[in-house]
Amino acid sequence: MSDTKQLTLPITGMTCANCVATVERNLKKMDGVQSAVVNLSSERATVDFDTSKLELTDVIARVNRAGYGVATGEADLILKRLSDDNDARRLEKALAKLEGVLEAQVTFTTEKARVKYVPTIITQAELRRAVASAGFEAVELGGEAEDAEAKAREDEINEQYRLLVIGLIFTVPLFLFAMGRDFGLLPAAFYEMATMEGMTVAPAPWTNWLMLALALPVQFYVGWQYYVGAFKALRNKSANMDVLIVMGTSAAFFYSLPITFGLLAGHVYYETAAVIITLIRLGKFLEARAKGRTSEAIKKLMGLRAKTARIIRDGVETEIPADDVRVGDIVLVKPGETIPVDGVVIDGRSAIDESMLTGESLPVEKKPGDVVIGATLNKLGMLKFEATKVGKETALAQIVKLVEDAQGSKAPIQKLADQVSAVFVPIVIVIAALTFAGWYFFGATLPINSDIDNFTRALIYMVAVLVIACPCAMGLATPTAIMVGTGKGAEVGILFRNSEALERAGKVNIVVLDKTGTITKGQPAVTDIVISDQSSVSSTDHRALTADDLLRLAASVEKGSEHPLGESIWAEATTRGLVLVEPTGFKAEAGHGVQAEVEGRSVMVGNVRMFQARGIQLGNLESEVAHLQSEAKTAMLVAIDNQAAGIIAVADTIKDSSKDAIAELHKMGLQVVMITGDNQKTADAIAKQVGVDQVLAEVLPEGKSSEIKKLQSSVLGLDTLAKNARYSTINNNLPITNIVAMVGDGVNDAPALAQADVGLAIGTGTDVAMAAAPVTLMSGDLRGVARAIYLSRRTLATIKQNLFWAFFYNVILIPAAALGYLNPMLAAGAMAFSSVFVVTNSLRLRKVKI
Repeated sequence: MSDTKQLTLPITGMTCANCVATVERNLKKMDGVQSAVVNLSSERATVDFDTSKLELTDVIARVNRAGYGVATGEADLILKRLSDDNDARRLEKALAKLEGVLEAQVTFTTEKARVKYVPTIITQAELRRAVASAGFEAVELGGEAEDAEAKAREDEINEQYRLLVIGLIFTVPLFLFAMGRDFGLLPAAFYEMATMEGMTVAPAPWTNWLMLALALPVQFYVGWQYYVGAFKALRNKSANMDVLIVMGTSAAFFYSLPITFGLLAGHVYYETAAVIITLIRLGKFLEARAKGRTSEAIKKLMGLRAKTARIIRDGVETEIPADDVRVGDIVLVKPGETIPVDGVVIDGRSAIDESMLTGESLPVEKKPGDVVIGATLNKLGMLKFEATKVGKETALAQIVKLVEDAQGSKAPIQKLADQVSAVFVPIVIVIAALTFAGWYFFGATLPINSDIDNFTRALIYMVAVLVIACPCAMGLATPTAIMVGTGKGAEVGILFRNSEALERAGKVNIVVLDKTGTITKGQPAVTDIVISDQSSVSSTDHRALTADDLLRLAASVEKGSEHPLGESIWAEATTRGLVLVEPTGFKAEAGHGVQAEVEGRSVMVGNVRMFQARGIQLGNLESEVAHLQSEAKTAMLVAIDNQAAGIIAVADTIKDSSKDAIAELHKMGLQVVMITGDNQKTADAIAKQVGVDQVLAEVLPEGKSSEIKKLQSSVLGLDTLAKNARYSTINNNLPITNIVAMVGDGVNDAPALAQADVGLAIGTGTDVAMAAAPVTLMSGDLRGVARAIYLSRRTLATIKQNLFWAFFYNVILIPAAALGYLNPMLAAGAMAFSSVFVVTNSLRLRKVKI
């Protein structure tokens, strides 16, 4: 029998009745939709459909395919009471099952849930209730998210510490008393009978009651959280670390009760249960403190923000909280103060220290018209600027969100750990049961005078198996390293959009560099001025033409031009302080040049094709043109009254860091390719200066992505293989698939950045390129590419070390416990510190020099 459901969806992108009809028509075409009504004024669609044939995601996909969108909300929930990665996955599944939830991602290391939902179907309050029903707690934010989160985390660590102290108060005396009693170190009053030689026979029964009194608060107060967690996990048909702890400690504790009550003879194991709980509580406390340090980079970035801002409103200067600054406010910043929000300078000059965001050590000069970034430091002069971006729109807020998104994403290398963790606890319980059965039924015969029986021995070894197993280490292995790695990157101006980019960057073997704006500055500048032998100032003034004369005339013509090369001529003349005149009769010929009347003379600035079309002879300038082109310079010819007067050479100068950056990439065993739309001769000249391995010249913007595709599928040469020992072939017939990184800064690079295995956008470029790239380099320094790849390699190595430890630990110690080589208390200690080891190993990344 079919089940009909009605949904109301908020539609975006509708502007007219035709849009309404298009959305309705597309929805009604779907098999299973019974009715669809779309309202333009409310911009909502109400859909009745058969749930046996369709799901919410199918309806949304159809709306998207029709060319419209469905408005969605994104909730960031701060979580408490997550015990391990299994809990995170269980909650993720519970949230994903909720009607109206499109995506749910829960991260154990950050203890956050990010939920994408349809606001007309489910609310954030309902999401929090769902978290609570799954056995966890979502912190409700009142005020700043980071403040509430920091307080919640601090409270949680304090609670862990309080329970640890209580555990130690009871466990240390209990353990010392138990050891002293068992080894006959206590006075005779503690024993039931003793021989003349002082050898103990049996402890006094009341000592068991004393041990029970000390163990009880540890078991059911300090360890109560584990019971609650285990119950909720089992109620949700899952099993986590809490289940293992509860099973192990309860076995030891409840086995001891009938002995205490005199129903059974034997040894009590209260100290075992108490020591296990207290040691695990100690491990969790240390882990929580260490985990807090993995997000220090984010806290450091947030701490850069100014708390207050000095603004001018209605002609009155006033100081307000930085959060209250609005777009359009005029903000004043004195020397030594932090810039509160992003904006554009309208008055004043200064040098700004942007190192906290870009990693650039040198201050950046700012003048009217320049952009300033919030959280950077004003070093010298007073600045007055207009606020353009505030709150979540500022560069700092975007960086923080980008880093948080990357930290919350899952790297491909984590999939194996996730698959193992999903079945880990049930397998451990089976191994523990087999351990008990094996030792009970098939164990070696105990000596006649042994103080334990077969059942007790089997129980002890089973408890050891239960408490030695550690799913936490596997769950923490990848995300902790990702958190520290992405945070470290943010500190030096390298932003990874997701953890997959962080992982893939370390596997790159070819780096493709766009020329303009990446290798070069992207700002053409005049480099040479060459004067013809026959040139004179004017028809009446026969003095030889000087470089300034030629530049002044050419710049006067170019005043009316918008071409970048023309602008560079005009800029050079302005820099030299030359007085320009207004041209008359300005004409521009696309692909050739410009012409105008200046001071009564016809002045033409253009390329060789323009001069050839007019039959103007170059004379001695022809050889100069060829020479300048061989040096990667663009030769702009200048003619006065149809006579070749000289050449102004313009070139996009190479960045100071480019040559060193490419040398660093070579040291790392990487092949470097330059891609450009320039002619082959110009491209080869630049390539020779910076030392790239291969040049792809005369590539149109739309052809860049296809060139990347060719590199990805090409076979590396033997010389490259020799340079890069990490890549080899099993035999010469097998091709090698290259992992290609593309580095660019412009809109034209966006398709190539998306096509590459790893796209790196230079931060001085456009927002479009940065949006298309998985990695953003905040600084325009090309050396950031090598730093990003090196950081990725180090992070990947740390993840592998963590995973090796997590798997090695469990693969070696679980069998050791099953074979009877581990005391349960030692097993608990090892288990508690295994996850601490993984987190601490990840924290080592913070000290890596990049």
